[in-house]
Amino acid sequence: MDSEAAYRSDFYIGLALAVSSTIFIGGSFILKKKGLLRLAKNGSTRAGQGGYAYLKEWLWWAGLISMGIGEAANFAAYAFAPATLVTPLGALSVLVSAVLSSYFLSERLNIHGKIGCLLCIFGSTVMVFHAPQEEEVASLSAMAEKLKDPGFIVFAVCIVVSSLALIIFVAPRYGQKNVLVYILICSVIGSLSVSCVKGLGIGIKELFAGTAVLKEPLFWALLVCLVICVSIQISYLNKALDIFNTSLVTPIYYVFFTISVMACSAILFKEWLRMSTDGAIGTVSGFLTIIIGIFLLHGFKDINFSLDSLPLCLHHGPQDRICNQPYVALPSDERITGDESNQTKERSIKGGFPESYDKRSNGSVVTKENFTKTA
Repeated sequence: MDSEAAYRSDFYIGLALAVSSTIFIGGSFILKKKGLLRLAKNGSTRAGQGGYAYLKEWLWWAGLISMGIGEAANFAAYAFAPATLVTPLGALSVLVSAVLSSYFLSERLNIHGKIGCLLCIFGSTVMVFHAPQEEEVASLSAMAEKLKDPGFIVFAVCIVVSSLALIIFVAPRYGQKNVLVYILICSVIGSLSVSCVKGLGIGIKELFAGTAVLKEPLFWALLVCLVICVSIQISYLNKALDIFNTSLVTPIYYVFFTISVMACSAILFKEWLRMSTDGAIGTVSGFLTIIIGIFLLHGFKDINFSLDSLPLCLHHGPQDRICNQPYVALPSDERITGDESNQTKERSIKGGFPESYDKRSNGSVVTKENFTKTA
């Protein structure tokens, strides 16, 4: 009973740390992007150049500090809660980033984005309720046994080889054209960094409990590996943010990073084997819900649709391009009639002013220029 109560306490501590980390990490995207945009105005960019002008930008440093705090909280969360719970909760950082970018970066958040935010929250909540309820690794010696598993060794070798291939051959040629290149590098390397964080977190917990883990070579090996992995992640994430839109980088990075970490967790910790069928289905369903929310945040970000434009879309039909434009109500005494609507609509689209046309009863056409005069 005491061990179960202790685990429940650790679980909620890890949950609180994971949620707080998403706030700092989501805000860091905005701060760093603001700093990079200020550099771009001065003719300097971070990606594709060997300069270090970004080091003089205080907003970039503020974003780096915010990310550091968030990563530290995330680091601690892995020591208390399962990786299957902590990693998917990173979706909340996407939500924070999307909301803040609409205010500080003038990146519009339409109704699809708002629905996506709600789905992210809902999916995260479902995953919390169905997370594994027992700790998969309790000591550094147990972590060492996990790392010796042949399945994980093959996985780690594949990660290192694929990362080197992306960095050496693919990134120089396609990195500034395709957002997936830099993000794939961050994601696959991130799966190894999470394993290192989990091991170090367990070691630190043992250290506070009085165990001499500092004499263990594994502890220092994990620390060195973590520093290398995080350095690569930060470098290529900065490049992606410098070149591509924040609302594009953040959701795609989340999806690929989470999939990579969950695959690594399944191979290394095998925590899925101890989950019930309902728990596994709930976890997968919550993750898929988050992915749908992420897709709505990103995939429809350029569609100019709001609740105000809904009457116009219902009137003209979803196939018309007019639904993608802001809704402007017509005067109540002017309406488009059946046979005349197609001709008038075609004329208005060609003229580039779809909302301010109509035909009067005498047959004259009200256009953008004469509507103001006659209204």
